[in-house]
Amino acid sequence: MTSSIRYLIFFILIVAMGYVSWNYMIKPANEDLDQKRIDMEAKRNKLDELEKASAAAEGLADQLKEIELAIEAFESKLPPSSEIHTVLENVTLIAQRHGLTPKSIRTQKNKNNRGYIEQPLEMELDGNFNSYYAFLLELEKLDRITKLRELNVKKTEREGQTEATFVMSIFFQNAV
Repeated sequence: MTSSIRYLIFFILIVAMGYVSWNYMIKPANEDLDQKRIDMEAKRNKLDELEKASAAAEGLADQLKEIELAIEAFESKLPPSSEIHTVLENVTLIAQRHGLTPKSIRTQKNKNNRGYIEQPLEMELDGNFNSYYAFLLELEKLDRITKLRELNVKKTEREGQTEATFVMSIFFQNAV
């Protein structure tokens, strides 16, 4: 065998080894590496989603605590229904303190809502306008939740005196 044939056989053998090593070793390793990169990227995306979800869950937990505190504050302003006479007495004392004369106080049918009871009271008071204003300002400062509606103010025959008729709702805890 001549040296050129040997070189040719040696060259073909080296090229064949390169082809075999590429086809059976390097190409599968590259495919496996690409698949692992894709899997790792998918896991990284899921981890990012999980971090976002856990941050949102922490935000929801904080919001839930705020809502629970708001509910507690709201419920603290709702007396039990057994204290209706106390609230009514306070309203009457406030009216008298400001020079208003209670003419009549009538309870209307209470409204039972979810978690609370609304007790409307129809009231008639006599006095001057400034006294009504001071009365309403003090009612607003009460620790209890009240709602004033249907306010009618009429001038009376006496100078500077008025007569007011209104419906005031007092809210109580629902005895469950």
